[in-house]
Amino acid sequence: MPSIRLLLPELRHCAASAEVAAGVLAGWVARGDAHAPAEPGTVAAIRSLVEWPGAGLPSAALTRTLDAADAAEGAWLRADPCYVRPDLTTVRLLAAGDLGQSIAETAALLQELKPLFGDSGVPIDAPTPARWYLAGSAGSDFPDCPPPEEILGDDLKLHWPQGAAGKRWRLLLNEAQVVLHNHPVNAARIARGAVPINSLWFWGAGPLPGSVRSRCARVMTRDPVLIALTRLAGSVDEPFDPAALEAALRSAGSDDLGIDLRSARAGVLERDWLRPLDALLRRGDCEAIELAFVSGQRVTVRARHRRRFWRRMRPLPT
Repeated sequence: MPSIRLLLPELRHCAASAEVAAGVLAGWVARGDAHAPAEPGTVAAIRSLVEWPGAGLPSAALTRTLDAADAAEGAWLRADPCYVRPDLTTVRLLAAGDLGQSIAETAALLQELKPLFGDSGVPIDAPTPARWYLAGSAGSDFPDCPPPEEILGDDLKLHWPQGAAGKRWRLLLNEAQVVLHNHPVNAARIARGAVPINSLWFWGAGPLPGSVRSRCARVMTRDPVLIALTRLAGSVDEPFDPAALEAALRSAGSDDLGIDLRSARAGVLERDWLRPLDALLRRGDCEAIELAFVSGQRVTVRARHRRRFWRRMRPLPT
């Protein structure tokens, strides 16, 4: 009988919603089997579903497999378009990736950026408007920066690499910001009330993994990185739709089903995912549900655990 493996947000984020904090998840955490915490972070959480060699997560090369046919060549770095806002002492990242830019806007911006990055030995292109890439060799000194969704609202200086390599990339970014600031595309965007594309964020560096192995026959996710890993492992990425949950579980057969709930909104998480999953567990349609929180907590829940009445159910800890 299959198990269901869930990727969940940080525990404190789940606890921030009154509906989730006192709902199904609270019962699972109270009565399930807790394991030794894993390393916190997105990479360790994704490894609960998929395994690949190396310590990092080469997100750029992985999403490149979805966007172009050359992902296996060299190494890649995402250079995603973003909107930053400076204040007196900081520069904060407020949006990245999909800023509503059109294909024509993307092409016009890249036309001015290509000489800058080409002369620096890292050509830039954008197979899709939301995902921009720099191409390099396996030995390129790409910066090691976190994904933009993890640092939205933060001071970018806190997440920028130090040392000579970091200085080189800071200078390159500064030049790119000047190009973007002066570009007529951004003047037109501001005039119509859209945010300007006034910076880039470099992240996800590395070559494509040599081998990928999935713990699940099928995975339901919105994350392009996890979709790419799932496909490279030979597993099937299912539509991220709670209506397809039971069909995906049946299709998995005796193998595990992975579900990535990191991006589900609180009300949707409880009503559309956690309650139906609890019903599947109670009916005996799955062996267990494995919980992997981005904050590192790991819990296994089985149907018989609901009889652990001596473990009082409490709201999730913040």
